[in-house]
Amino acid sequence: MTKRKLEATDLFKLHSVTNPVISPNGKEAVFIRTEMNETDNKYYAYLYHVNLETETMTQWTHKKERISSPKWSTDGSYIAFLSDREEKNQLYILSANGGEAKKLTNVEKGISSFIWSPCGKKVWFVAALKKGKSWTDEVEKEEDKFPEAYVVDKMKYHADGVGLLPKDTYRQIGWIDVESKEITQFTEGPFQYNLQAISHDGKKLVMGVDREENQDFSFRNPLFLVDIESKKETALVDVEGYFGGAAFSKDDQYIAFSGSNRQFENATHTEVYVYEVHTGNLLVLTEGMDAPVGDYSGGDVQQGASAPDVVWTADNNLYFQLSTMGDVRLYFATLAGEIYPATQENEHVYGYDIHASGTFALATISNAIFPGELFKQNLATGERIQLTHFNGELLKDVELSKPEAIVYKGAKEWDVHGWLMKPVGYEEGKKYPLIVEIHGGPHTMYANTFFHELQLLAAKGYGVLYVNPRGSHSYSQQFVDAVRGDYGGGDYEDIMAGLDYVLSENDWIDKTRLGVTGGSYGGFMTNWIVGHTNRFKAAVTQRSISNWISFYGVSDIGYYFTPWQIGTDMTDIDKLWDASPLKYASKVETPLLILHSENDYRCPIEQGQQLYITLKAMGKETSFVRFPQADHNLSRVGLPNLRQTRLEQITNWFEKYL
Repeated sequence: MTKRKLEATDLFKLHSVTNPVISPNGKEAVFIRTEMNETDNKYYAYLYHVNLETETMTQWTHKKERISSPKWSTDGSYIAFLSDREEKNQLYILSANGGEAKKLTNVEKGISSFIWSPCGKKVWFVAALKKGKSWTDEVEKEEDKFPEAYVVDKMKYHADGVGLLPKDTYRQIGWIDVESKEITQFTEGPFQYNLQAISHDGKKLVMGVDREENQDFSFRNPLFLVDIESKKETALVDVEGYFGGAAFSKDDQYIAFSGSNRQFENATHTEVYVYEVHTGNLLVLTEGMDAPVGDYSGGDVQQGASAPDVVWTADNNLYFQLSTMGDVRLYFATLAGEIYPATQENEHVYGYDIHASGTFALATISNAIFPGELFKQNLATGERIQLTHFNGELLKDVELSKPEAIVYKGAKEWDVHGWLMKPVGYEEGKKYPLIVEIHGGPHTMYANTFFHELQLLAAKGYGVLYVNPRGSHSYSQQFVDAVRGDYGGGDYEDIMAGLDYVLSENDWIDKTRLGVTGGSYGGFMTNWIVGHTNRFKAAVTQRSISNWISFYGVSDIGYYFTPWQIGTDMTDIDKLWDASPLKYASKVETPLLILHSENDYRCPIEQGQQLYITLKAMGKETSFVRFPQADHNLSRVGLPNLRQTRLEQITNWFEKYL
């Protein structure tokens, strides 16, 4: 059977399999399947059950809704989950014997997270609460209100994907009685609490809260061990930095969590920490590893994927994800300090759970030509069984391009890693155009994972080069930190050296037909590239930064991200301007398409607007496309029809000029 080429609309045929959770008896599990619905222009996520002994699958929810955060009760008789079936996420529970899900909460702002109490009779949760209000107050209807002025008195007053932050509203911790539905508030005060873990004896919880008065310049999430009865708090960690994902060992003797101390601001590697409850000793378990704990890969297929920071086994060993050399792998660790990989190279483990005995893992795994499915893996032998095949039909249907890993010398003779894709239908002796893709962050990474957009470009007849220049994660601390204070320096050299390398090694690439594109930091770098070289015949910049001077004041993170990354603030306008692609607009000869979302608060649309108007006034070849009802995450979680339009704009632009 002749396979066809991938299309933009194949996003609607891709299924995202995520969030595996093993039941307490170890014989069954649940997971989530998410799809994009073309007709409704929405995403729907369904809960599935899998019998691990018979390897049979049952769909447990069928409503048009988005399910998230499934969790088993301690005795395995119920599953609780969040659902947006009535707009805001509320808490539902479903009997493991089947039947209809029962709605537990009806709080105005919705539930942000929850944990079962070990007794199984109540569920702890976190939800936003306006000062002076109670969760049981009647929900006010928005349409009954007149518009009100918003008085800004903080620097952190808006956020991408949210908009203006609600005033005098704080995340509080409470619990709900499953039987009576009676709600009890546990925390109070003008602070943002988050619930991390509850001990297996039900007597203690771990919560995060930053009680610094000035939140504008506070980048902390201290963790506290709290006695539930007396509310007495003991600090687990209380230093600058973000810490979270706490989990009690099965015997409640240890608490593991992940975190970074911000020594290198947001480029600092995340570590696994272990706190010993009876001594108060804190151990940095991964201190000897020069790679970040967690998943830093970028992609456009996995929807709502979230993985635990750490999972304990019954004999007090630990599992966690590590981003290393373009992979996201599961790692095993003992409290004695032994650490080694538990999954193989050249793939992306984006979700997992571990059986208490430590004998097997359930993991959702993707690679460059495999969108991701659920696997059961024997942790002793590495043997695997694939449990789901939701993407099987599409993979049978379409021809994909398998990327070839490359390593070359970048700036300072450092090794830089990347991948080169040949066009689908590649024929020996023919010449093909090449597109360079640049990731955002900058502290994220391209990984050995399925990326629909990259495969689409290959299907359209382009070679695709994507690399992890300095600033990317999954390499050393020195490597990820090297971009800070040097935007447009070593990072630019790394990308251009990668281009030179593949041109010298691959005579099928037509060096007169080169394109470049990227989003966020990748958009900044696209803007920078076209202002510093005319090697590219077409460029597409997405959700980009063009002017660090205005970015400082308009981005939701601008006032602190700018000093972190560029090394100065508004007291040194010259330095900000020198690092701004807008300064070099007069040198741009490459036709540039500018894509930007109307509601992007991270890199606000004025960044694209300034660049467009400046280039247009100079008579340059440019076009500007604005996306309504879209924020910074359009390419990953935006409205399905707008994601299609975005892909069409990119491919049409390259087709026109390459």
